[in-house]
Amino acid sequence: MSGGGRLPYDAVLCDFYDVIGYVDLTGHERRERSCGLAPGTTEKIAFTPERAVPAALGRTTAEQWTESIAAELIALVGSEERARELSRGFVEAECRIDEEVVTLLRRARTRVPVVLVSNSTLQINAVLESAGLSRSFDAVVTSAQVGAAKPDPRIYHAAAREAGAPVGRCLFVDDQAPNVAAAVELGMTGVAYRGPADLREALAPLLS
Repeated sequence: MSGGGRLPYDAVLCDFYDVIGYVDLTGHERRERSCGLAPGTTEKIAFTPERAVPAALGRTTAEQWTESIAAELIALVGSEERARELSRGFVEAECRIDEEVVTLLRRARTRVPVVLVSNSTLQINAVLESAGLSRSFDAVVTSAQVGAAKPDPRIYHAAAREAGAPVGRCLFVDDQAPNVAAAVELGMTGVAYRGPADLREALAPLLS
């Protein structure tokens, strides 16, 4: 599938959030304001280490994470119903998909496997389904599934295995510099993503 030694990579490993998909919290922030909360309040509660880390590593489910967020919001909004609505609205917020990035990855996938690598709960599968991307990757590797989050080497090795490629023959794309640095340290080619032009340049040998 990789075309032997003619290509520089045998697989592409790509982050999802802030590369392919961008969470749209516009509607959620309107709901926060209507409840008397400052925009971003739910997000701050959700990403406290004691909540976010167990969820990201699969030690708690996405539903348990959602319930934990709601439990803290109740005291702030004075209503269990509104707290649950806010919590679920945050966790299940829709993503804006960068179609240019999706097109580039689909073209690359005609030459080599493309594996999604994300620090996320298994909720990402529902996100991909909703966005029509559930069949756009050869595999989806999440921190919740592996029990290790980027920049832990275990998730990179898991992704390379799913791609069926040696670690040193993988191109890794992520918007977080520490995650890219960890991939490079393992022998991967790393791309610190800032926009589609970065991806287009890295994938150029696969797109010609």
